[in-house]
Amino acid sequence: MKKIILSLLTLFITTLTFAQNTWKAKVTDTESKTPLTEAYALLKGTNINAKANEKGIITLSNIPNGAQTIIIKLVGYEQKEVVLTFPITQTEPQEVFLMESEDELDEITISSTRSSRSIKDIATRVEFIAGEELEEKANMKPGDIRMMLSESTGIQTQQTSATSANSAIRIQGLDGRYTQILKDGFPLYAGASSGLGLLQIAPLDLKQVEVIKGSASTLYGGGAIAGLVNLISKIPVEERELNFHFDGTDALGLTLNGFYSKRNEKIGTTLFASYQNNSAYDPAHIDLSAIPKSERFTFNPKIFVYPSDKTTIVFGVNSTFEDRIGGDMHYIKGEADATHSYFEQNKTQRISSQFSLDHKLGKCGHFTVKNSVSYFNRILNTPGYEFDGTQYSTFSEANYANHGEVLEWIAGVNLWTDNFKEPSSNLRNYKQTTTGVFIQNTWKANEWLHIETGLRGDYVNDYGFAFLPRISTLFKITPKLTSRLGGGLGYKAPTIFTEDSERIQYRNVLAINSNINHLEKSYGANWDINYRTALFNDQVSFTINHLFFFTHLKNPLQLIPVAGSNYQFINVNGNVESKGTETNVKLGYEDFKLFLGYTYTDAHQHQNGVQSPNPLTAKHRVNAVLMYEVEDKWKLGLEAYSFSKQLLNDGSIGKNYIITGFMAEKLWKRFSIYINFENFTDTRQTRFDSIYTGTLNNPQFRDIYAPLDGFVMNGGIKFRL
Repeated sequence: MKKIILSLLTLFITTLTFAQNTWKAKVTDTESKTPLTEAYALLKGTNINAKANEKGIITLSNIPNGAQTIIIKLVGYEQKEVVLTFPITQTEPQEVFLMESEDELDEITISSTRSSRSIKDIATRVEFIAGEELEEKANMKPGDIRMMLSESTGIQTQQTSATSANSAIRIQGLDGRYTQILKDGFPLYAGASSGLGLLQIAPLDLKQVEVIKGSASTLYGGGAIAGLVNLISKIPVEERELNFHFDGTDALGLTLNGFYSKRNEKIGTTLFASYQNNSAYDPAHIDLSAIPKSERFTFNPKIFVYPSDKTTIVFGVNSTFEDRIGGDMHYIKGEADATHSYFEQNKTQRISSQFSLDHKLGKCGHFTVKNSVSYFNRILNTPGYEFDGTQYSTFSEANYANHGEVLEWIAGVNLWTDNFKEPSSNLRNYKQTTTGVFIQNTWKANEWLHIETGLRGDYVNDYGFAFLPRISTLFKITPKLTSRLGGGLGYKAPTIFTEDSERIQYRNVLAINSNINHLEKSYGANWDINYRTALFNDQVSFTINHLFFFTHLKNPLQLIPVAGSNYQFINVNGNVESKGTETNVKLGYEDFKLFLGYTYTDAHQHQNGVQSPNPLTAKHRVNAVLMYEVEDKWKLGLEAYSFSKQLLNDGSIGKNYIITGFMAEKLWKRFSIYINFENFTDTRQTRFDSIYTGTLNNPQFRDIYAPLDGFVMNGGIKFRL
């Protein structure tokens, strides 16, 4: 009898323990009070879960008795935990309010649009590289920003010199001269100084990199027909930052970078210094350098003054001095003879100032004054020829901004001067002055619609007036689905400093002539759709962004052979059109992240009724990056990039190719060590195609469309003191 009673008591207790309970909740947005139909509930420590219906109602069943924690989730919202003791009595569903998450997108403020809003509220489509992604790219190429940019969809780095590695950046199939490169909103890499910009910008002092694709001339003036890249510098904070980055390569390259920043109540300082040294490297054993011999010094100090809570004054200097020589390996080593005599030497000096004053007016107003003065000298020597040019340029701007919550207004004026001189001849000397006035408005029409409009008028001496409207709209369709649609006009002033003239070192290139040359003008539009959600019971995060782009460039400037072995820039009768799509997918699972990208670019030239593909443009490009990261312990990355065939300027077709890479980094509190196997499949144009015709002492170089340096391993150590 005793055993029967104990058995019944055990059964009764077990039944109570595993009693079944049901809980209902209505999940709504904290601010709008709208039902969140995609919300998801999970009973902590179990696999019991449920999803909200079309009214935002969640019904969670089979809940055991006792204290239980219910987790409410929705992508884009802060997670909420509800603690209850079951059994409970419910007559109505429990109200649960979710607040939009304050994730990293809310903290990132984009300055390129001049707005004060975070990236998730900006109507203009802006891509950014920041934080850990910026650091990972610096591991792969700590001396310059080429790789950082070229690994993004829609962007292709075009090498213009086979022996000296000079490069330009192409966005959405358009030549490099149509991309504007800025430093903190200053056009420091325009005109004569643009040819070597990508090679001379180290990433350690950068806070983030912002990229706007498509016509953006309304924002900062001419030159941004294809888009703009704005390099945003770090600013000092109260906590001291002292970083050192030492890197070496098996191609005998050395990079030493150091960065310091600190702020107190009235003054702050940042200081970046870099030294880079490369030995000439010829992996193909053809006696021509794939990596030139070079030595470069960079020194960028900045002072921040805070005379009051309302005023910030910044003064900085950017300086770079470099001597780079490529060409015949015997010549570089001092073993020149009649056969081994070809070389290309670049000596550059770049010094520019940055000054800005920002003063708050009232609750929302800001008055800003900016100025920069730049000096750039380049001496380019090849056998029997020397190019020696000096550019003096200035940029000044004054603007007023009122950053209201609903309406935001920005208006200003700017003046840009460009003065180029060649001591040996004054035939290509020029002075160009551009005066501009602009106004922008951002309107938060309602929670789901944000509209950004802009209007700029630029007057370029000798070339006339450019009228530049633009509009962008942001549609917040649901918390997980957004879309941006925008477009505008652009222009580019004529210049001899293009990829075409860079390939021939400006030899026999005639001056721009305002009587026959005129502004290149364009119009373009972008439309993107962005969707993010969670898959497999919120175990996998999923984000996809799909972009459609189109740009039409009328009467483009082209380098045409003329009498006497000379070349002349002519605005041809025709146009260039670039259209296509970009698709980016991001998947996250625990410590793994997978990035997938595809770019389709259809760029064509239309001239005198004849259509032909734009040279050096890969129609299809696929990129894949897999990252494994244990916070503050390990970073592992595997990447692959595929490029389709490209039309070359000589009429031939380049080969398709794939580039791969692997990076590993071990982190400790104050330092980390890493190793990077770049292009470990040793993809080189010299393995499957030629890079020149003619003789070794007088090579006629073909287009460079694939890597020349092949597999290069680098590694280093980073200190955070």
